[in-house]
Amino acid sequence: MKFTQILTLVCAMAATGLWSTQAQAQNKGDDVILEMHQAFRKGDKTRLSALLPQTRGHVLEPLAAYWEMRTRLDVAPASEIRSFLTSYAGSYYEDRLRTDWLLQLGKRRDWATFTTEYPRYRMRDDREVRCYALATEAMNSKANVAEEAKRLWYALREADEGCTYVAEHLHSGKQINGLDLWRKARLAMDANRPRPAQAAVDIEAPRLAEQVALIHSDPERYLDKRIIAITRNRKELAVLALIRLAASKPDKAAELLDKRWSIQLSQEERNWTWGVIGKQAAQKLQENASGYFAKVQKDSDLNDDLLAWKVRAALRQGQWRQVLTATQAMSPESQKDPAWVYWRARALSATAQDDVQRQEAQGLLRGIASVKGFYEQLALEDLGLTINAPERPSVLSPAEKAAALINPGLQRALYAIAIGLRPEGNREWNYSTNLHSPGGMSDRELLAAADLACQRQVWDRCINTSDRTKDVIDFDQRFPMPLRDIVVRRAGDIKLDPAYVYGLIRQESRFIMDARSHVGASGLMQVMPATAKWTAKKIGLTNFTPEQITDREINVAIGTGYLKLVLDDFEGSMPMATAAYNAGPSRPRNWRKGPVLEAAIWAENIPFLETRDYVKKVLSNTTNYAAILTRQPQSLKARLGSVGPRNAPNAEVNQDLP
Repeated sequence: MKFTQILTLVCAMAATGLWSTQAQAQNKGDDVILEMHQAFRKGDKTRLSALLPQTRGHVLEPLAAYWEMRTRLDVAPASEIRSFLTSYAGSYYEDRLRTDWLLQLGKRRDWATFTTEYPRYRMRDDREVRCYALATEAMNSKANVAEEAKRLWYALREADEGCTYVAEHLHSGKQINGLDLWRKARLAMDANRPRPAQAAVDIEAPRLAEQVALIHSDPERYLDKRIIAITRNRKELAVLALIRLAASKPDKAAELLDKRWSIQLSQEERNWTWGVIGKQAAQKLQENASGYFAKVQKDSDLNDDLLAWKVRAALRQGQWRQVLTATQAMSPESQKDPAWVYWRARALSATAQDDVQRQEAQGLLRGIASVKGFYEQLALEDLGLTINAPERPSVLSPAEKAAALINPGLQRALYAIAIGLRPEGNREWNYSTNLHSPGGMSDRELLAAADLACQRQVWDRCINTSDRTKDVIDFDQRFPMPLRDIVVRRAGDIKLDPAYVYGLIRQESRFIMDARSHVGASGLMQVMPATAKWTAKKIGLTNFTPEQITDREINVAIGTGYLKLVLDDFEGSMPMATAAYNAGPSRPRNWRKGPVLEAAIWAENIPFLETRDYVKKVLSNTTNYAAILTRQPQSLKARLGSVGPRNAPNAEVNQDLP
């Protein structure tokens, strides 16, 4: 390396004061930062103000200053807030405090200050702030912002003040209508969220809003007491009750709709309600789900979520024509999703009447085919290709590495992670790579940032950052293999594919050694305490104690041991074993009942979003890890196989398996 290149790197490290992770964790000001973190969590304004002067010059001073200012933002004068924004201009914490301030200004209806500050807001990722901004646009320029406002409002699971306010404002200005409001109420009721449902109804029909709570608590009783609905609003309340009833009793809701309510409702109301009933039946894997969807006379009356479940129900029945029409009815954004591109291509191939349609199907597959994900890999194989590790991109230059090294946001993030403030570090890292500049970092900048995280062994930031590149793929970054000796040796000892173990760890913990989930799962392989204790006995691990679960060797031994037991119980089926690892073995035992399906269809029909996503990602990861480990072409389809009832119906099931 040339002297000037070496000097560049040395100066970069000296400028940040961060020569190594070990050095970071020993900085004398770290204890003050950690004490301020605890004070912030407790809302202790006095302690925060007393400690703040001791953080001057510390690399995390902007974070400490943010904590202190945030706790008194509601009483701080605008001049002091602007002084903070100026002092930390260009940083994540400038933008984060501005987000908090904009939310406060919106709640206060201080539109003049909001309008002044909003153009300086870089993140643009807070939906409520954007809703307030849409309200100011509608007020200041009479712009028609209804479509974006509805999209944001519909996407929120809980009611927030900003998006509810803009919906009310646009409704009063006749930019959104009653149907728009009732659709929000339907979405909320379907998601078991009565508060946002009531908030939507309160805008359109204030006198009826109290009915929403009654409907949510006992929809069947509500419907039993009402034989007829004359007004439109009363009909919409019946729709909400049918939607709520369908969550637990889709067949009962279908019976009531068919015999009593169908004739009273509009076509749009009927279509939506049948769509929800079909969705709930599909989530219960009922064979009549596609029959309920068949009662929908106009797919365009359904939203993308309902159409997705129509596709899934049709796939289980092999109804390719319905798969095709439902995917074609989705919004342009959803039509670009690799899942629906893939199934649309499959449906076109299955129903093709001529070469033009077959060529269209091939074109759709070519448009998504790659090693990047589950459906992209399936598309590759449908085109007759295999899955291989791509060639590495050109080596990062010293200048590219130095740019990442001296990036203050990345360095603050790494420092925060190193001293135990992982959530704060992750947020600043994501901001620096994704949001600080419009469109985020370029591919080469992302590779350099990922490389920095890899060198520091911050594997989750390494993987997530490299995953964002669009035109280049670095498999060494996207699919790292820490603890290779331990994982490969342990997997070999119990005849388990090491690629499968790595594929699962990558999804479970991103190789964060001390990871702990909200339900208490721990370590690399995210093992629950009870499962760890049970498995330790099964694999002969004597004198095991719960504290040992974060030990790398023990965590891998227990995690792989449990995975092997699950895989054996599911007759070697990776899709079902993966689902069992995530959701427990009893659920995939129920999900496998019914027809024999290709595993991709079975996986797409898993009722739980988390498990559905988990299975697809683990098996996609596994295929790519196998390509790296073996340097041989790989097949995802070979790992998937088919799923159905047990091959030997009377075979003993391991009922003790936790």
